[in-house]
Amino acid sequence: MMSSGHSKELRRLALSLLQPGFVGTTAPEWILREIRNGLASVVLFSRNIVSTEQVARLTAQLRAENPELIIAIDEESGDVTRIESATGSTRPGNYALGVADDTELTASVAADLGRQLRAVGVSLDYAPSVDVNSNPDNPIIGVRSFGAEPEAVSRHAGAWVRGLQSAGVAACAKHFPGHGDVAVDSHHSLPCYTASRERIAVEALPPFRAALDAGVRAVMSGHLLVPAYDPDLPATLSRRILVDLLRHELGFDGLIVTDAIEMGAVTERYGIEGATVRAVVAGADAICVGGENADEGTTTRLADALCDAVIGGELSEDRLADAVDRVGAFARWSTELRRGEPDATGDEAIGLVAARRALRLTGSVRDALPLSAAPHVAELVPVTNLAVGNETPWGVALPLSERLRGTTSVRVHGDALREPGTAVDACGLEAASGRPLVVVVRDSARHLWMGKALAEITAVRPDALVVEMGLPGPDTGAARICTHGASAASGIAAAELLTGAH
Repeated sequence: MMSSGHSKELRRLALSLLQPGFVGTTAPEWILREIRNGLASVVLFSRNIVSTEQVARLTAQLRAENPELIIAIDEESGDVTRIESATGSTRPGNYALGVADDTELTASVAADLGRQLRAVGVSLDYAPSVDVNSNPDNPIIGVRSFGAEPEAVSRHAGAWVRGLQSAGVAACAKHFPGHGDVAVDSHHSLPCYTASRERIAVEALPPFRAALDAGVRAVMSGHLLVPAYDPDLPATLSRRILVDLLRHELGFDGLIVTDAIEMGAVTERYGIEGATVRAVVAGADAICVGGENADEGTTTRLADALCDAVIGGELSEDRLADAVDRVGAFARWSTELRRGEPDATGDEAIGLVAARRALRLTGSVRDALPLSAAPHVAELVPVTNLAVGNETPWGVALPLSERLRGTTSVRVHGDALREPGTAVDACGLEAASGRPLVVVVRDSARHLWMGKALAEITAVRPDALVVEMGLPGPDTGAARICTHGASAASGIAAAELLTGAH
């Protein structure tokens, strides 16, 4: 499907800047062919993953075409997991690590993840998120952040980068220049970070500086407007942010990769081809194309758009050559990193250890532990953002039922609770009569329906034990266990606590 109007060499250069995803658990022929034609990177998502053995076969199949192929994955651990999307992550996410606040623990969890990714052939992880979650109503970051304080986020950002890279997998600090103080999900439309340069310097940039100091060689741009630097163009498309700020002021000399270029924040106005060209012109070196539309046709269109931009003079040959050189340098470095001897194998249960250490108890919950009988569990289920896979299981009911025979449970979605006063019936509280009641919520302070339902339930059952698996809201004095994330490890840690198993 090579465009006849472009030379093979120009198309090879353009292809090398793309990082497309694809559908399937084996490599489609078009991906293998485009690797032979110059494609230097691919990215894996949960749709490509069945088991670690299968992923290892897939990456070997891809690298048979190019031993230095960059194979990326969007694996943060915690709520955003691809490698364990079918089961939930065995490691807690960033917010739980920030709550535990032990940088050695953070580094150990990241190294454990790195060993798993390296073993299956991944060379670049689009993590960690080093955004400072200064806006608690942020719909896209939340527990993906290490916290709300720049100093703490900086400490853990550096530790996470060092841990992952010690295991032979390259880290990628995201979402530059900081996605934590916004109220819009960039998957759908363009957020705006309205802070002054002075505030950005003390609030958002320190974790990126810490990641750079820790040796990160890749930074992912965020699709957000930052008027203090550029009132017109999102960071991904802004030379003032990618070059003047990131390259010159922060001194970053590595690979700049975009967040998924098909996201509404940039495609609504510019289209996917326009956003791709503008990003490279602005200083991005690699274009992540992660969505379901990351097919052969999209890859061809984006490569052709870059070629057309060079021929038409919109994209200079020097800028193209610079981006190609940076991709090549990163490919060689990440290949050597992966081939090196990783640190000695650590504690395989480190994820569960970290999840236990992140638990926090409020109110009279200690007096009700361990549970005196098999409980009824009501899990209130929110709609999650697109970064979190809908297929990824979460909650406490399953690990509780595995530990206490007779545990019953119900999962209730917000659309079932539109009318006031319906929560008690919807959650099956009759089944909980004379038994302990556990109510599991996720970001209850961010979801009005969930907060109201929780209030209705606890009014009828003031003895209910609440497990908050998202960003905790204000302490109301309720008997509450906060896990600070909804990973499988966090669910197990909460179940252990409820049953007295740990």
